[in-house]
Amino acid sequence: MIVSSWNVRGLRGDGKLRMVKELRNKYKLDMVGLIETKMQVVTRFDVIRIWGNDGVGWEYVGSDGASGELLLIWNDLVFSMNNCYKGERWLCVKGVMLKRRFNCSFILVYIAHNRTEKNHVWEELSYIAGLCQTPCCFLGDFNEIVHEGERKGGTSLNRSAEEFKIWIQDMNLVDMPLSDHKFTWFRGCSYSRIDSALLSLEWLEEFLESRLRGGPRGLSDHCPIIMENRKLACGPRPFRSLDSWFTHEGFLRMVNEEWKGLGDKPFTDKLKALTIPLGRWHKDKFGEIDKKIVKFEEEIKRLDDMVSNGVYDGTMEARRKALVTCCERWYVRKELH
Repeated sequence: MIVSSWNVRGLRGDGKLRMVKELRNKYKLDMVGLIETKMQVVTRFDVIRIWGNDGVGWEYVGSDGASGELLLIWNDLVFSMNNCYKGERWLCVKGVMLKRRFNCSFILVYIAHNRTEKNHVWEELSYIAGLCQTPCCFLGDFNEIVHEGERKGGTSLNRSAEEFKIWIQDMNLVDMPLSDHKFTWFRGCSYSRIDSALLSLEWLEEFLESRLRGGPRGLSDHCPIIMENRKLACGPRPFRSLDSWFTHEGFLRMVNEEWKGLGDKPFTDKLKALTIPLGRWHKDKFGEIDKKIVKFEEEIKRLDDMVSNGVYDGTMEARRKALVTCCERWYVRKELH
């Protein structure tokens, strides 16, 4: 099962929606947790727009004007929810991974900046973990570091970070190392690793090959984090399509002609054979859009890496904002093409 969390800093607008869809398709996500959606109410229509199809389950914590805005969406053929618990700063779904019949709980978190509020949330999460009585995965924006090197200029942990570290130890959780990113949050010349995935020992006993990596942050100042268990990545690849195909003039005509040309082959064989002309058509019609999006994301990451290594001047933030604006325009173009 492949799971991601991302502080998207607002989910309104076609650019942000396309950004999340790209993440889901690129990493073949089975579950995604979105933080700071800035949505007071979430409907099935909203979820389908975000996820791309109707085979989903979801739960959310709406905005109260000061905190929260959490949304957890999952493929209901992969995970089945049995129960749900909610707090102002966290969202817990308890259920079973269907393929392995593994009972577990996912807890999406968005922790406050205030130390007193943080300690209150640590107590709530301890209670919820005890209530669920299952292996747990805590993931999200913790607004706190665990090690000195996870924040710019960090040489020691403050009191709040020490208390967070003690809570992790008391809960017997493992802070998963991030394999390909040093930091997950950037703003100007500031940066830190405040987005994390914490796994219980029982979870790691079941999934010894769990790993955590980062994705392109695109239009947000946070990078998404992606946790995957390679043992579950097996079986045939599903047939996938893009929403933008169906709004492109000539797509249905091309499919109809190719389908007729395949004759009387069995349905599944025709679907498999259709992937070849579909791939050629997608590359011809959308290849430049994909290349431009990747180019902008790579340039944003290059600037982030420069900031991480201490290279910063007054022009870099302006360049990054310009790149984000261009990236958003191409996301929207791909959505509406």
